[in-house]
Amino acid sequence: MQAPPSPRVAWPIMCHDWSAMTFIHWRLPVPDVQAFVPGELTVETFDGAAWVGLTPFHMRNVRVPGLPALPWVSSFPETNLRTYARDSRGRSGIWFFSLDAGLLPAALSGRAGYWLPYHWSSMSVQAADGRLTYRSRRRWPGSPGARCDARVEVGEPLKGEEQDELTHFLTARYRLFSLVAGRLAAADVEHPPWPLHRARLLDLDQDLTRAAGLPDLGEPASVLASPGVGVRVGVWTWLRG
Repeated sequence: MQAPPSPRVAWPIMCHDWSAMTFIHWRLPVPDVQAFVPGELTVETFDGAAWVGLTPFHMRNVRVPGLPALPWVSSFPETNLRTYARDSRGRSGIWFFSLDAGLLPAALSGRAGYWLPYHWSSMSVQAADGRLTYRSRRRWPGSPGARCDARVEVGEPLKGEEQDELTHFLTARYRLFSLVAGRLAAADVEHPPWPLHRARLLDLDQDLTRAAGLPDLGEPASVLASPGVGVRVGVWTWLRG
């Protein structure tokens, strides 16, 4: 099964690569998640459930279009906690509960430029011997010490016919939602289809979900990994007055 097509972002405001990515997802009752998204958005479901994702990865080659990546600010670990929602026109996208970045300027610019709930954390990503190891401790702001430590064993690549509807629902996401100055806004994200691998979660010690106010999630329902993709992020557009 092929992934849904990505939009074309002709005039990106930011370009970067998302690498060494793991997608860890849980199923939750819809009311448990709907309470955490703006009223203008409706939680998107698959198989009758809402889905919450924890996605640790390494952000690389962060740059403004037309300018080179600056080595001291262009590469850092990041971990996102997210769900999926639709706006009043039925367009689907990602709603973030939190984003932890391993570089203070990245966290500050994410808050100021993207109006997203970024946090500055002490973080690391290591890839060796077919395994990914992530470490994270939140510094600022809010919930100091909130952690996400994970070890993941990366398996065989998923062939196109092995990537089912749920796989694409959890990974093929091309729009971000945010509240910009109190107004709901969206930005398109362009990237090629994820090269996905089977993955096995060896260890997970995290309380980012608890820090976000979410209920106990239990065991993940899906774990996938990817070496990464290149990304182009568009400008925010207002979704309501």
